[in-house]
Amino acid sequence: MENYSFIIKPATEKHLHYAETITNEMEQSAKARGTGIAKRSPEYIKTKMLEGKAVIALTEDGVWAGFCYIEAWGHGKFVANSGLIVAPEFRKYGLARRIKTEIFKLSREKYPDAKIFGLTTGAAVMKINSDLGYVPVAYADLTDDEEFWKGCNSCVNVEILKSKNRQNCLCTAMLYDPARKAKTEEVALRKDFKKNLKLFERWTRLKKSIMLNIKKTKNKTLSLF
Repeated sequence: MENYSFIIKPATEKHLHYAETITNEMEQSAKARGTGIAKRSPEYIKTKMLEGKAVIALTEDGVWAGFCYIEAWGHGKFVANSGLIVAPEFRKYGLARRIKTEIFKLSREKYPDAKIFGLTTGAAVMKINSDLGYVPVAYADLTDDEEFWKGCNSCVNVEILKSKNRQNCLCTAMLYDPARKAKTEEVALRKDFKKNLKLFERWTRLKKSIMLNIKKTKNKTLSLF
């Protein structure tokens, strides 16, 4: 494995030309995992860069390596760190953790009183979130901002979300509450994770299996009529 040195910093107008590469990699990564994500356009990613609400990772030679951005909901009461992506050739270097840590710090600086949440199907991301102080929670503990949930309409699993009345889906909800951390621990769905990656992996596999079987069963039932 080669040794790379990465520069991770807030994205600016100097990084706008990376936007299309970032969105393409987001889409390809979702397809490879067999799960869906809310699609984002290059224009949307550029807006986040110009607003100072994104973090980008580059090699010392200026090669794009990773990215993540901030979304605010409910008039800034909730914040999501979204679109975490690492270029395939730079995975296995711990870069995702470093990017996630930097976007978390940026979120705390810009929205110090906001609850920070995420929806993810990735066990590794869940592990990183857990190390930062997030806990798995029910969907009801997330923002009720309709604009956030509209973003799920472009996800391939949106029908599962709708069938569950927006209370569950393949993604696991995680929350960091700076004001009421003790209370957040009380509403956690699984207190036995103990930041163990294997348990996160087992959880995501089980949830995916259950949700996709429900979807298949529903489709078979509908095909009878």
